[in-house]
Amino acid sequence: MEVYNSTNNFNSTEPVVLTIGTFDGVHAGHRAVIDVLRRKADEIGGKTALLTFHPHPRVILHPGNHGLKLLNTMNERKQLLEDAGLDYLIIEEFNLDLSRLTPLEYVKNLLSDGIKPQIVVIGDDHRFGRNREGDFNALSEMGKMFGFEVVALDAEFVNDIRVSSTKIRHAIYDGDVVHASELLTRNFPLTGKVVEGQKLGRCIGYPTANLKLESDIKILPKNGAYAVWAFTPDGCRHKAMLNIGERPTVSNSEEQSIEVNVLDFDGDLYNENLRIEVVQRIRDERKFGGVDELKAALNEDEQFTRKILK
Repeated sequence: MEVYNSTNNFNSTEPVVLTIGTFDGVHAGHRAVIDVLRRKADEIGGKTALLTFHPHPRVILHPGNHGLKLLNTMNERKQLLEDAGLDYLIIEEFNLDLSRLTPLEYVKNLLSDGIKPQIVVIGDDHRFGRNREGDFNALSEMGKMFGFEVVALDAEFVNDIRVSSTKIRHAIYDGDVVHASELLTRNFPLTGKVVEGQKLGRCIGYPTANLKLESDIKILPKNGAYAVWAFTPDGCRHKAMLNIGERPTVSNSEEQSIEVNVLDFDGDLYNENLRIEVVQRIRDERKFGGVDELKAALNEDEQFTRKILK
């Protein structure tokens, strides 16, 4: 997959079949859209493309109260889209200037002068341009003007994608990562850099890697302990335990932490990027009577984790 950071930089020597959207999660519904693009592209001997915006428009338009939580960081989404077989990903920076483009300016600047698609595949409720004034019919008319065909995705099909995304988010918020992974058709990912922590885990035999996520709008599962796979920078996969929460036994802070104990691993992970796949919830976060009780609980978590990931 080729990635372009602006429609102005995009160039393809082959015809392009384009869709537009966030594709957060790149779940089965999104991959079905990519399959539609692929069929259309094969008919014309072309390539598939997705136009997406970063940062997410809500972050720019409602900076103080966007309330946005996404299933994927951009880096995670890139990898998932490549795995799904997309040919081109065009990431257009979303800013206030872009938000003020009229529908005609939007189509001319981004599509006609930029990507130059031969076919645009889109939901029939798609809205675009300033104040979302442009609709499917307007895009179809502009397509005739600028020389591209507009093909509608079935409304029920598009609604199913929305339902899937909503169900996935609810499952993750509830800590039901097994159901979320079923809907995603793969384990829910977390990616971040290992940063300096208080090193309290070393004292009780469970050293942890403190994870700082790539994005502060990445959705997190409900506080608690989870059995996970950890992928270290050398590409190896390790059984691991993940704890998300406020560490009530050893800290008075209400700040949420993300700690990973990589089992059977004694290397140095500081400042390294760590990729996590969340497999199953083990238990709620709770306050123990002391360090010894915490250590005993971690030992039980370890045995359960090894059983789950066996």
